[in-house]
Amino acid sequence: MRRFLFSACLCVTAAFSATQTVSAQDAAPAFATKARQVYMVEEKTGTVLLSANENQSLPAASLAKLMTMEVVFSALQRGEITPETSYPVTEFAWRTGGAPSGTTTMFAALKSQMKVDDLIRGVIIQNANDACIILAEGLSRSESEFATRMNARAKDLGLARSAFGNSTGLPSAESRTTTRDMVELARHLQKTYPQYYPLYAQPDFTWNKIFQRNKNPLLALNLGIDGLGAGYAEGAGFSFVASAQREGTRLFLAMGGLASDKERVEEARRVMEWGLSSFQTKVIFAQGEVIGQASVYGGTSRHVDLVAQEPVDLYLPTNSPDRLSGRIVYRWPLRAPVTKGQEIGVLQISSGDRLVREVPLMTADAIEGGTLFNKATDAALELMFFWL
Repeated sequence: MRRFLFSACLCVTAAFSATQTVSAQDAAPAFATKARQVYMVEEKTGTVLLSANENQSLPAASLAKLMTMEVVFSALQRGEITPETSYPVTEFAWRTGGAPSGTTTMFAALKSQMKVDDLIRGVIIQNANDACIILAEGLSRSESEFATRMNARAKDLGLARSAFGNSTGLPSAESRTTTRDMVELARHLQKTYPQYYPLYAQPDFTWNKIFQRNKNPLLALNLGIDGLGAGYAEGAGFSFVASAQREGTRLFLAMGGLASDKERVEEARRVMEWGLSSFQTKVIFAQGEVIGQASVYGGTSRHVDLVAQEPVDLYLPTNSPDRLSGRIVYRWPLRAPVTKGQEIGVLQISSGDRLVREVPLMTADAIEGGTLFNKATDAALELMFFWL
């Protein structure tokens, strides 16, 4: 079992967070990619395998359709609509995203009625812009109102750096996102909507006697990729977000700023294969094992042991390990009484300046309030630490 070595020092930041530093071996080696923005995560442990400019804004393009589907799936899950709910094909939807638009479409006929179930498949499998707009208008009367709903939902999910101007990602209304937000959205879709997620890997779809293959260029790589989507924006290049599963390991990868569709496919293959073949899961701390201590003021004890509710594991490289560093962060001062199992901080594990995992920490024991002497002594210590 890999063990962290805690330093004896305690430092206090301007925000009064107490930190203890830790160190250990086995961090991800450097890996070069042609993408301008990249973010890659192993699902089970949450380990970040690769990141560069992951919070840098880029045009969402067709990746905006993932947010459109999240809103639709959420409406289905809550019973707001059903797969059999039907919506009309308006002239706006037909001209903007249908046959006259020259964009990817499922060729919905003007003034016809279409079921939600068919529209979902049109969006996911055929990347259909008309299907997006029909759903948007059906759920929110207009596409602009639906975009407001998309942004509210993105905020609820913590996608702080994403903003959507329409349901399609077409450049008529600007939509922005980041590779990190796209990975978090993809993880949410896969975990929250297991009944719909397999549609992302469906190879083809026939509607109204029109046969179309899945527009995702990465599904044919034979790497276990089972979703999600790709985009392109003039001046920003090619992008994608993908998930792959092999032998119980699932990775999520988003990349942006690639020069061509060929480069997108090649980089997706190279990076995903590296992530799936060069790592293994290792337990750093067992469930309930003491990870460190937090200082307690005014209690029967001046320290409390900290543990994690689950094993602390990481998805680490099998060869050429680098070094990890970590620290325990909690709000200082921690005052008694303290209850057992109280969440008071996090263990942050980093590789260089890159945060690879953050784990909530709980108190292992209860600390009761101390005597007047305990409180007076600790108050003096607290004052000394504050001025230092």
